[in-house]
Amino acid sequence: MDVSYLRDYFPITSQLAYLNAGTDGPLAAVAAQAAHAELERELAHGRAKAHFERRTELTDGLRAAYAGALGCDAADVALTTCTTEGMAQTITGLELERGSEILTSDEEHPGLLGALAAARDLRGVEIREAPLAELAEAVGPRTALVACSHVGWMSGSLAPAELGELDIPVLLDGAQGVGAVPVDVRALGCAAYAGAGQKWLCGPDGTGMLYVAPALLERLSVSRRGYGNLADPGAGLQATLHDDARRLDTLSLNAETVAAALAATQLLADTGWGAVHERARTLADTLAARLAEIGREPAPRGPTTLVSFASADPEGERERLAQAGVILRNIPDRPWLRASVGAWNNEEDLDRLLGALSG
Repeated sequence: MDVSYLRDYFPITSQLAYLNAGTDGPLAAVAAQAAHAELERELAHGRAKAHFERRTELTDGLRAAYAGALGCDAADVALTTCTTEGMAQTITGLELERGSEILTSDEEHPGLLGALAAARDLRGVEIREAPLAELAEAVGPRTALVACSHVGWMSGSLAPAELGELDIPVLLDGAQGVGAVPVDVRALGCAAYAGAGQKWLCGPDGTGMLYVAPALLERLSVSRRGYGNLADPGAGLQATLHDDARRLDTLSLNAETVAAALAATQLLADTGWGAVHERARTLADTLAARLAEIGREPAPRGPTTLVSFASADPEGERERLAQAGVILRNIPDRPWLRASVGAWNNEEDLDRLLGALSG
């Protein structure tokens, strides 16, 4: 499908300049239709054996679709409810000892910071921060894990490629990565990559993924066990976990949510990941240049889809822009607004934002 037609699949784009995929992506009509179809099926046929077989079919499909976006095998992908769940599962599963260290950056999202705080408070792990660009050089003798953003949520900066050369595990927060920029988890050299289904993949809330390299999977304990991640749940207390990343699956996802997520991801994949990534990045670069021209200096950023820029009153200006039909967000504790530019956006959206800023 020609990427220029992608916009037609997102009804919200006919009303608003929607520049907020870094929070929640626009919902595709096909995703809503897929969810509705599943609910209609449940209404008509009930929820017995065929219903659970259908759920398995959908989760297998979503796992494969997410693997395609990550550049890995489906067997290495766990289904989660959000990026945070995947990161917490990884950090908890490592069972790091008191006095060991996790190195992170000084611009991380609360979704990662919460899991790091839990490791500190509950296990005595020390958390040390360094600038994102300097993380590889900041690794010390007690560093047991590096946990940081692939794409920084505040400014759109990229994690240094040198992280992939470390001989300790690297966990990447891919909330602003997968679906937005090219992702090849093997080329990145990370041991784990947690991503969101509701942001740049335009699925419903309550969806996400976790890639875990086989070498790390062998090290992770799994304290949360139930029907959803057991290979033989009928074996009672003798039941064992799946031998692949399914052992880290969230314990339950409903059929309508999975169907919507699968439809949205397939829409983007059918458009072509290369075309989706290139269009979004090019539009973001154009926006950054045009903002600089009107004196709204963009924050330092990488070749990504996020463009943060100066604002004297971020919260107030965000509300004023919303009234003008432009949806973006402000960055807490920083004098920035952030535009998230997707392949469903166009030059008219950029014009609308710039016009509202100048008005």
